[in-house]
Amino acid sequence: MKPREGQLRAAAGRTRPGVILALACAAQFMLILDLVVVNVALPTMQRDLRLSSSDLQWVVISYGLTFGGFLLLGGRAADLLGRRNVLVAGLTMLTAGSLAASLAGSLAPLLAARAAQGFGAAMAAPAALSVLTGTFAEGPARNKALGIFGGVAGSAACLGLVVSGLLVGGPGWRWIFLINVPIGIGLGGFVLTCVPKGKRAHRGSADVLGAVTVTTGMLGIVYAVNKSVNYGWTSPITLGALAGGAAMLGLFIIVELRVTAPLIPLSMFRLETLTTASIVAGLVMGSFFGIGFQITLFLQQVLGYSPLRTGAAVVITAVSSIIVASAIAARVVGRLGAAWTLVIGQDIAVAGLLYLSRASVHAGYWSDLFPAFLASGIGIGLSGVAVQVAAFIGVKDKISGLAGGMVSTAQEVGAALGLATIATAALARSGEVTHAAGSQPAVRALSQTAGFQRGALAAAGFSIAAALVAGLLLRRAEQPAASARLPAPAPEPTLRAA
Repeated sequence: MKPREGQLRAAAGRTRPGVILALACAAQFMLILDLVVVNVALPTMQRDLRLSSSDLQWVVISYGLTFGGFLLLGGRAADLLGRRNVLVAGLTMLTAGSLAASLAGSLAPLLAARAAQGFGAAMAAPAALSVLTGTFAEGPARNKALGIFGGVAGSAACLGLVVSGLLVGGPGWRWIFLINVPIGIGLGGFVLTCVPKGKRAHRGSADVLGAVTVTTGMLGIVYAVNKSVNYGWTSPITLGALAGGAAMLGLFIIVELRVTAPLIPLSMFRLETLTTASIVAGLVMGSFFGIGFQITLFLQQVLGYSPLRTGAAVVITAVSSIIVASAIAARVVGRLGAAWTLVIGQDIAVAGLLYLSRASVHAGYWSDLFPAFLASGIGIGLSGVAVQVAAFIGVKDKISGLAGGMVSTAQEVGAALGLATIATAALARSGEVTHAAGSQPAVRALSQTAGFQRGALAAAGFSIAAALVAGLLLRRAEQPAASARLPAPAPEPTLRAA
């Protein structure tokens, strides 16, 4: 037995590995739950807080961008400050943000609270995974633990949709945040009690400036996309936001070239499969998250679904993605390769989105919506596994953690950008119809439906782009590694938006 393996097993015996696994999974469950519970509550939040349609998307974007922008910093912080310390700090921030969100009476405090939740999640997510891998020795025990940890994301997505519908339709939307408070406090206490303090893995500094500049830059670009509906692309507000975002991203590159411990070493972008897989990951999640946002609004505001019925209606997407990811995707990747699996997955998603784009104000669930929801789940199930495999082709074990962090960051940032772009396209189309026909209730339903149809087409555009990048670029990058028969390290499970 190797000394390192013996130390891990001895530590696991002292710290009750089953308890550690349960706590890590509980933290993962809480983080994923916060990604999905908001969507069903959006129409009710919009009505109660008197939010405009263009403002509503920021309730989701503020969490996703902050989460993605600070995720790599969270991993670095866990190494520098200790895994348990950072996990508790992240859970504390997430809990405090949840409490603040439940008390928010207007848009600004709600967005600040959601950003705090996202920052807490960015600290807690890599720390929880690190605690898990530090407890279980490499081999079958760790692989089994990681499989359970990864599977929690899917179950959280399914349960989150139903729980959100129950809470919104019952005590009210504020409880989707308030319920996190006792859970977060209890979970943090258990982590302090059951998880050993451990030693700091590394010495050095954290690239805080890099995390701030890249997050601010992405916020500027998303803000410009959002404001283009009201002001146009040539307005000073839109152009100013674009210029500011681009400047911050440029500053990020300069920072990464100069700091001793960069957030993302620019040499990582020389790994063609990792870079291409990250681009595909962003496009895939942009399409999936963007249309998910539109679906919850369409079901409730046009078709008149209750929050609970809305949650139940879209559960098929989460269920089908879990089944495909766990039982089918790995076999397809093994036979066809990651790139072709991505092409197939995104082609299925495109078919579902094009079918969804024909939905009318009188759309029936089984005839007009269910087939599209099922196709979306199958597509994301195939694509999610394939993109993780592709990202690790030719990646050395010593940088596999950073590679996984890059893919997770691309997914979160891509989800935010996709949501902003798709929501903007939908709002623009709705505005065109309203401007031409008036704002009577019947016209309003028609305009929202037209916007939803345009949003589905925009989401299909993201999926088509993902398929093209996978088929033309990723397949070419994948071939040398495949011909050389270089085994890729098993990918670590990363947080994915469900």
